[in-house]
Amino acid sequence: QIPVGTEIEGMNILGLVLFALVLGVALKKLGQEGEDLIRFFNSFNEATMVLVTWIMWYVPIGIMFLVGSKIVEMEDIVLLVTSLGKYIFASILGHVIHGGIILPLIYFAATRQNPYQHPDALCFISACSVSSSATLPSMIKCIEENNRVDKRIS
Repeated sequence: QIPVGTEIEGMNILGLVLFALVLGVALKKLGQEGEDLIRFFNSFNEATMVLVTWIMWYVPIGIMFLVGSKIVEMEDIVLLVTSLGKYIFASILGHVIHGGIILPLIYFAATRQNPYQHPDALCFISACSVSSSATLPSMIKCIEENNRVDKRIS
């Protein structure tokens, strides 16, 4: 069955993006009168980034206590440690392969330059491939400071 109209659940993201684009164009057309609202939204964005940064710093503590409570409940701790060790090894190996081989190959294919001479470019490429909104503040900081990308673009 093909969902029609109100049968689709969730937010209308396309409508929200379109509204934001049209509102931005309208505010720019207003000139000086629209600058106050643009400054408000920029300030609101900066405050939101500060809040997300705080959350990113305190979330690991909460997760540590959640995981710790589950570890205390477990009966076979040796099985946990070996399984966790395998997971950590696989995760680190995947990160090394992705960051040390795949991303430099993408950079080389796009620019025909040696990626290991420009480590900041790898930061830019990895930041562009990040999908989590929780990492936005660090990604934006990396792009703006290390790669000198204009704030309006980032």
